[in-house]
Amino acid sequence: MFQSLSDRLEGAFKVLSGSHKITELNVAESIKEIRRALVAADVNYKIAKEFTDKVRDKAMGAENVLKNVNPGQLMVKIVMDELTELMGGQSVGINVKGSPGVVLVAGLQGSGKTTFCGKLAKYLKEKRQMSPLLVACDVYRPAAIDQLGVLGDSIKVPVYKEVENKNPVEIAKNALAHAKAHGHNVVIVDTAGRLAVDTEMMDEVAAIKAAVNPTESLFVVDSMTGQDAVNTAEAFNQYINYDGVVLTKLDGDTRGGAALSIKYTVGKPIKFVSMGEKLDALDVFYPDRMAQRILGMGDIVSLVEKAQAEFDEEEAKRVEKRIKQNKFDFNDFLGQMQQIKKMGDMKSLLSMIPGVGKALKDVEIDDKALVKVEAIIQSMTPTERGNPDLINLSRKKRIAKGCGQTLDQINLFIKNFNDMRKFMHQMANSPAGKMGGMPGGMPKGMPKGLPGKFRR
Repeated sequence: MFQSLSDRLEGAFKVLSGSHKITELNVAESIKEIRRALVAADVNYKIAKEFTDKVRDKAMGAENVLKNVNPGQLMVKIVMDELTELMGGQSVGINVKGSPGVVLVAGLQGSGKTTFCGKLAKYLKEKRQMSPLLVACDVYRPAAIDQLGVLGDSIKVPVYKEVENKNPVEIAKNALAHAKAHGHNVVIVDTAGRLAVDTEMMDEVAAIKAAVNPTESLFVVDSMTGQDAVNTAEAFNQYINYDGVVLTKLDGDTRGGAALSIKYTVGKPIKFVSMGEKLDALDVFYPDRMAQRILGMGDIVSLVEKAQAEFDEEEAKRVEKRIKQNKFDFNDFLGQMQQIKKMGDMKSLLSMIPGVGKALKDVEIDDKALVKVEAIIQSMTPTERGNPDLINLSRKKRIAKGCGQTLDQINLFIKNFNDMRKFMHQMANSPAGKMGGMPGGMPKGMPKGLPGKFRR
């Protein structure tokens, strides 16, 4: 995400590395590189120039106050603050209060609008304990109605549709009455999109908005379209005056222009960002956290929040006790692995750790490897899962046949599991481990590979 922009900004900061103080000359050179980085990320030149002018003024102002500050670090701090401000300054929540609350979702065809509706329904159901109703108002594309139905079924959220009715305004009004009658406290209306902005589509969305009087209107935009996304956002805002923006496909080849420019151009906050096809791949947008990720600082706060959402304190205590007693088995490992899977794809999670995102930019992390691990463990008998030391050669051969892996892969998996178990037991019982850290260094015998890593 924003990897090219991150690399270019890093290059801009290197201009100041080795400098002992801020000067007009080295600041000007760094500013020029920052402006180039923003323009290359498809940020409008006017916005890029205004942004860098503010950065330059703050840097030169700080020069008279902070005599001993590292110039490179100071520039990073100033750019981070300005990026945060450019993207909105602070997070803005979604308004779903009402009887029921109504969320109108609009955007071009192919922007990820219908998928977002499903993600939002899941988010409101699980994170806000609400009872959502999805409404299919895209009457022109039958696949959209089917897609919404499939999404609703997968998250156990009902979908209101009228297959024979081709009037989306009537459908929306009828859905609102249905929601009131059946106890739904939030209604999510999926409207029709087009391949490009046209008057007919805009008039229809505006008519639906007037009919249902939504508490929240959201514009969904494909972040991979860069400055075009900003232009489309302006056109939609003129018609429906929406409340906020949703950026989708941030896991793709995103240059960053849309995220950096929309708030400045349209004056409306980014409320959600969507990464990936999974229905739990939806995050509230925090400008400061996004600025940190753009600058390669990671996003530990979001990572911790994801972990806390799936964290079972009693289970953690139980597993910790078993590790200390050297009783950690395949059942425990499988349970921990399934908790991690709920948090999202592995590369996205690791990219939130400072410094790791850059290191992984050219590394392919296959989440399907976890499926192989599950298959191996599920091919074991209950007795074998609870007693790893029982697995001899004949049992390994049977497990290999059951999961479709080779005997060598089973041997490597079990070896790595045993190494990991030994390491965790040693760490949990060492003085450093009991204090929650390892100031004296890592315990001896740390495994060289994870149980899910099959390559030699």
